[in-house]
Amino acid sequence: MSGLSVPVITIGLLIASNVFMTFAWYGHLKFPSSSLLTVILVSWGIAFFEYCLMVPANRIGFTHFNGAQLKTFQEVVTLSVFAVFSVLYLKEPLTWNYFLGFAFIALGAFFIFHKWA
Repeated sequence: MSGLSVPVITIGLLIASNVFMTFAWYGHLKFPSSSLLTVILVSWGIAFFEYCLMVPANRIGFTHFNGAQLKTFQEVVTLSVFAVFSVLYLKEPLTWNYFLGFAFIALGAFFIFHKWA
């Protein structure tokens, strides 16, 4: 593998995979006149690339992290990617309650990753 550490590779792959999945799940919302069948097929096509990144992210990441930690990373990355997507693509504002909710999720991540004595 490259000179990058397992956490860096894992997080990079998770970010890239979540960009694809966010577009697969929510990108079609800007095309309400497209048929449901069309957006399902296009979404599945996009999701293929998400899987091509997510599966290696989990496989590589599992050499360093446990399953709960991998899932926690994935959820934090998903929300982070979606927040950017929501503002830039959907043109929706992020309000204080979203930030508060994200803060609670980050607090949950702290408890997952903290080394308890």
